[in-house]
Formats: sequence, C-alpha cells, structure tokens
Amino acid sequence: MPKVLISDSLSPAAVQIFKDRGVDVDVKTGLDRDELIKIIGEYDGLAIRSATKVTPQVLAAAKKLKVVGRAGIGVDNVDLPAATAAGVIVMNTPFGNSITTAEHAIAMMLSLARDIPQANASTHAGKWEKSKFMGVEVTGKVLGVIGCGNIGSIVADRGLGLRMKVVAFDPFLTPERAQDLGVEKVELDELLKRADFITLHTPLTDKTRNILNAESIARCKKGVRIVNCARGGLIVEADLKAAIEAGHVAGAALDVFEEEPAKANPLFGMEQVICTPHLGASTNEAQENVALQVAEQMADYLLTGAITNSINVPSVSAEEAPKLTPFLTLAQQLGSFAGQLTETGISAVTIEYAGDVAEMNTRVLTNAALTGLLKPQLEDVNMVSAPVIAKERDIKVSEVKTEQEGAYETYIRLTVKTERQERSVAGTVFSGGLPRIIQIKRVNMEATLGRHMLYVTNQDKPGFIGALGSTLGKAGINIANFNLGREAAGGDAICLIEVDGDVTAETLAEIQALPHVVQVKSLSF
Repeated sequence: MPKVLISDSLSPAAVQIFKDRGVDVDVKTGLDRDELIKIIGEYDGLAIRSATKVTPQVLAAAKKLKVVGRAGIGVDNVDLPAATAAGVIVMNTPFGNSITTAEHAIAMMLSLARDIPQANASTHAGKWEKSKFMGVEVTGKVLGVIGCGNIGSIVADRGLGLRMKVVAFDPFLTPERAQDLGVEKVELDELLKRADFITLHTPLTDKTRNILNAESIARCKKGVRIVNCARGGLIVEADLKAAIEAGHVAGAALDVFEEEPAKANPLFGMEQVICTPHLGASTNEAQENVALQVAEQMADYLLTGAITNSINVPSVSAEEAPKLTPFLTLAQQLGSFAGQLTETGISAVTIEYAGDVAEMNTRVLTNAALTGLLKPQLEDVNMVSAPVIAKERDIKVSEVKTEQEGAYETYIRLTVKTERQERSVAGTVFSGGLPRIIQIKRVNMEATLGRHMLYVTNQDKPGFIGALGSTLGKAGINIANFNLGREAAGGDAICLIEVDGDVTAETLAEIQALPHVVQVKSLSF
C-alpha cells in the first residue's frame, strides 16, 4: 500500500479520498526542515500547499518518494530541477482557485475605491469621519487588466458587470478572444495612459518582473489606483511608495509582496495602501477544490501510474516512452523556439507530423509543443494546462499528418500565425535520439539547440560573418557552434549560434546595429 504524507493543511475530504482509494496517509503539519528530512524517507507521496519547502536536501532524504502534489498553482516552494533529477513527479492544480482569486481582486478594487478598510478602522475607533473618506465610483471608469488569461479574463468579465470600460494588455490575447471577452486589446503604454484602475494577473517571468516601476508608473494617469493579487515582484514597491507620496498614484491594494511572509515592507503603514496576506486563494470553496484535485491526482498516479497536471513529466505510457521521449524533447524545443521569438498575440498553431512520428501519440507531442510555445510568456503552464490555455485564448490548434517528404524520414514542423506574421520551424531526431533543427522559415539548416543561443536574421552579404564574430569576440563570448542557412545567394539568411554564456543587452544592441542585420534575439533552452 503506497504511503502519503500531508505536511500542510488540507481539507479533511482530501484525507478521506486517499483512504477511500487505498492509500495510507499521515497528516503532520508544521514540520520544520529537519523534522521533514527525518521522516520523508518513509513516504511514496508528499502533499503540500505553500508552507512546505521541497529542497534538494529534502529530496535527497526522500528515497521512496515518487510524487509531490501541490494543492494550488505555484510551485515556487519546490526545487523542480532537483525533483526531476531525483525522478520525482511534481503535480499542481492549475485551475482550482481562479474564481476565488479573481473575486479577491474585485473586492480589493472596490475597497480601494471606497476606502472601506480605513473607514472601518476609523469607525471602530469611535470616530465619525464621514467627510474624510470621499471615494470614487467604478461605474464608467477604465479598468486596465495586465494579463488576460484564466484569472484576468474572469476579472475583466466582473469589471464589465460593474459597467466599467475594460482594456487589456496581454501579448497572447488575440483580437478574436478580446472581442469574445468584450474587452479592448491595447499595448501597455496605452493601458497605462487610460486606466483609472490597473489590476495585474500575469505570472512572474523575466519579461513581467518589475513591469510597474518608476518609469511605467510615471506614464500612468494621475490618480490611478493599482491592484496586485498575482505575484510579488511585478511591482517595484519602493517606486510605488514614491508615486503614492508624490500624489501621482491615489492608492494601491496588494495581496502579494516581493518577500513573503511580509513582516516588513516599505508600503506598510501608508494610509492609501490596503494589504492582505496572500488571501487570493483563501476561500473554503477554493481550498476544497484544490485539495480534492491533488488527492485524486496523487492517488491515481500511485495506484495506476496515471499522470495528471504534471509540471516536470509529460503524460506518456510505459509502452510509448522509449520511442516518444526524444520527439517530446524536439516538440517542446520547437515550441520554445517559436515562443521566444513571438511578441504578439497568437491566432493559430499548426503542427505537421511527417513519416514515422505521424504514427505516434501526436496528442502528447502537440501538448509538448504548446507547452514550449506558451511557457516564455506564462511560466505556469504544463503538458496538461497548455491546450486548455490555448483554447481559452482562442488559439486555433491544428494537427496535420503527412507522408515523408525530402531528405528526412520523419520530422515535425511547427507553424505559428500571429497578428503580424507566420513563422515555421521544423526538426527531426537523429540516430541516438538527438533532436535537431532542420528548417527555419522554410530555410534549410541543421542545428542542435544548446543552453544559450543567438538567432540572427540578415541579408546574405560579404563581411557579415566576420563582423558578427568580431563583435562577439570583443564581448568575450565564445562560439560553440555556428549554423547558417539562406534562401538564395544575396537574399535573406539565418544564423543560429550556440554560445557559452549569456549575451548582454548591450552586445545584442551592437549586433543589431551591424550592417545587414535584420533581427537578433537571445534564446535559452
């Protein structure tokens, strides 16, 4: 009988699910790291929320551990590379608390508009300061939603119900999806200029970190009110404080902070700021939903081997695994390649399978490609959630299966259509299970994707390669592999270069300024 440890507070109904399914379960909450390390070796599964930290030290002691189940979305408290290296599956419950979080954002916005927490404290103190708390209506105001995915779209819908005008910034939001939601899709600068209220619903990535800082806040309408129930780190807290003190921002309502638990913060004590202790998912319904989901998922895996909502392992049967695994890697790399180059809303994705790969489990391969495609923007996306997210965003996903053509016995081609262009990238698996790129934008070239890559499009003119090499050399960047392809002599060309480290923004700007360069992008795999 498999054995599971529940180390954070979960619904009693989740405990009962394990027992009913024939899984032995212990509930031991509040363990410190040493206590957890001492006992974790006894268990096949570990069910957590956000308090338990699954560190490399914990995983090293977990000799029997097969699965970690996170009741919630974020897995910041789990060391994913260490878990993957240890062969431990990490699951989450990505859709269990969306409505709850969206409702909290709306509650924070209304509290901010009417100074409800401040008026409550004043009245409890025996004061009657009716004239002090002069609020504003939300009806007719512009609500700016940054990030219009699962939670953001719910907030947008609730905002429309309050008779607000909703504008949304989200690179993955298509015009068709925006129309269905009833929102106006805008660029970030326009949202900042127009919004009376701004609410953030984006994951924390390299592109979204500090998205509201001194510069972007200065572009906001004077008197704007800001709500963040998404992730700490999206706002530079010191810059927000300065903007409130200067009177440019009327107030803020924050449920998340850069450092949590937030025992001290520059915004604490400010009369214009409402703070809650990361309560976005804290309703009875949400806690029940995610607890039941994680118990079902973990029990399914431990008893039957079924994998659902895995962060680090795709859903593949034991029979399929040997042949499919290298193609899963290829599909995710193709998706990641296209995703890192995509900066506008995606309307359609076509995955073409040719030759032997067309006979495989292409649904799983398509999920892998979508995961790679969406991950650069969304972070919290996996093999299960990727197709759901694509559907929510009105991204049309098509599979095409064809006979083998050309020089390769089997290949996958991913074509992404955006508002501005259509881009394709194709690859195959060589003997030994090595995935390789074989074509980019219909330009033939062969390349292996390494950790750090440079993608350069240019005009095929003499002197370009030398200038590029000199620029990288001056920056102290070593070239590991250099791959070239072109449409025709003197026409459009592509360079795909593996380098031994990160390329700074300054060096990228220098390459962009070289003669004949059309575009340069740093990619990571």
